[in-house]
Formats: sequence, structure tokens, C-alpha cells
Amino acid sequence: MIDKNLLDSLNDKDKENFKNTLDTLISQTYVVENEYKSLNESYQTLQHIIKQIIESLPNAIWVLAEDYSIFLQNSKAKEVADMIDFIDIEKPKFELEFRQKIYLVNIHKSDEKTVISATDITEQKRSERLASMGKVAAHLAHEIRNPIGAISILSSALLKRVTLQNKPLVLEIKKSLYRVERIIKSTLLFTKGVQIKRETLSLSALQEEIEDAFENYGYTKDITLHVDFLDKEIFGDLDTLSMVMQNFLYNSVDAIEEDEKEEGKVSFSYKEEENFDIITVKDSGVAIKDENILYEPFQTTKTKGHGLGLALSLEIIKAHQGKIVLLEQEKGFEIYIKKGVS
Repeated sequence: MIDKNLLDSLNDKDKENFKNTLDTLISQTYVVENEYKSLNESYQTLQHIIKQIIESLPNAIWVLAEDYSIFLQNSKAKEVADMIDFIDIEKPKFELEFRQKIYLVNIHKSDEKTVISATDITEQKRSERLASMGKVAAHLAHEIRNPIGAISILSSALLKRVTLQNKPLVLEIKKSLYRVERIIKSTLLFTKGVQIKRETLSLSALQEEIEDAFENYGYTKDITLHVDFLDKEIFGDLDTLSMVMQNFLYNSVDAIEEDEKEEGKVSFSYKEEENFDIITVKDSGVAIKDENILYEPFQTTKTKGHGLGLALSLEIIKAHQGKIVLLEQEKGFEIYIKKGVS
């Protein structure tokens, strides 16, 4: 509030100068106010951009205040909110196992803020572990291959010389050897990588491979095999597709062996769509215990098996530009093989 007595004491020139000064001050106030608004808008925009950047990052991000309370976090951090309680602020970099996953935690401290980043490296660790397991498996397969081959030759020679009474024992040895040879072949193929040579092949040839595998596989229950293939030709690699069919056949037989019933049935059938040849395999055995590890290498819930069958089968079918679908209503799978021309 301006004093009236002071104004009355001023002459006209002083009043004019005072008025001009006041106008300038008011004008500058508006300028400062507009600059403040502009700076505030810029700050809000910058803060919004920073939040968007943090939100777009694939890893969990926390920004802590000086008292270590959460100043800012993205949605990934909110998904694993409890993880913050297990993070050691004093370690700049370390691995943390949380909710069956492995995270790489990085911590950066400034004067007032602490930035924590947690990156999910579960798949990377899994790949490293599988690579190590694959190397060991490949080495063992190579070491076992030669003596198993020699035993197989000797057992074939022995089968011709033993008495009729002892022949069943030698046949059981041969079936066991067949299983070991199949595991060796699967392991080497999986570790080296699947290579296929597609050509026109008859479904009858694939049926013969399935029936021959069934004859050579050991089981104790009354199991029947039914293969309903049409007189058709498909485009694929016979060797690797035979391995796929064997893997599904053996899984089915093993599932029936684990069932309480003393008999069971395995069936293979064929149908086609516009772009795919489809082979369906079903069995009457026990249900699949864990669908999440079906195609995980070296993982199995069976009492038999080495955990490579379905993982290798999936790689082979992918090489045929196809897919494997788990049936929902019945116990079984549909195997899609992309059609082609020779």
C-alpha cells in the first residue's frame, strides 16, 4: 500500500517518474511470472519424459531418495515390489535369486539419489547352464558310443548261439541297448543342432519306423499300438521325423507303464489341412504332470527318460516349419508338418 501523504509531497515530475518505475516493476513481475510458468512447464515435461524413459526400460528401476524411501519406480519394479527388501544397497553389482528367477542388480549412487536396476537374466543363465550340460552330455555320448556299439554286435552274435531258453534274456539286453543307442543319438543331435533334408516320403515308411520302434522297446504291460496312416506322401526328413515319432511313442508307452491299469493303447493317425500335414498321437496313460517343462531340455517328470525327447522333437518339427500342439480334451499331441514340394 503506497502512503497518500508521500504521494502528495511529490511534485508532478517525481510522480511521473514513480509511475514509470511502478509500471516497469509490474511489467517485470509479469515477465518473471511468465518465465516461472515456462520453466515449470519445461520441468513437468522433462519429468514426464524421464518417467516415460524409465517406464519403457525392460528392467525394474527404483530411484531412492536420500533416506532410501522410493522416490520413483516403473511398473516392472512394482511387479516385484518385495524384491527391494532383499537388495543390499552397499553392493554396486550382484546377482539375486527372487521368485525362482535370477536378476542382475546394479546400484548407482549420487549425492542425493540412489538408482537401482534389476535385470531378469534367467534365460541367459539357463542358456549357459544348458550349454555346459550339452558339452558334458556330448562328451559322455561320444565316450559311450563305441563300447555300446561293440556290446550290440556281441549281443547279436550271442543271440544266434544261445539256447532257446536263454534267448529272451539276450533279447532284453538288445532292447536295453536299443534304448541307450537312441539316447546317444538324441543327445548328439541335440548338441550339434538339427539339420534336415526334406524330400517326398511315404507315410507307410514312417509307419514301419513306428512299428519297428515299438517292437524294440521294453515294456511290461499289455499295450496295443494302432497306426492309422493313409496311403499318402508327405514332404519331410524321414530320419528325424522317425525320431520324433519314436519319442512320442516311448513317452506314451512310459505313461501307460506308470498307470494303474494293466493294459493300454497308443494310437497314431493322420489328417491334413491346406498348409499342413498333421499327425496325432494319443495314449491311455497317466496325465502329464507339468505342462510347463514339456519342452525343457534335461527336464522330465517320468521315472524313465533323459529329458531330451520332446525338446529335440520340437526342434525337428520347427525345422520342418511346423509346430506341436498339446490336445485339450484328450491325452495326446498334434504334430504339424508344413507342406512343401520336392
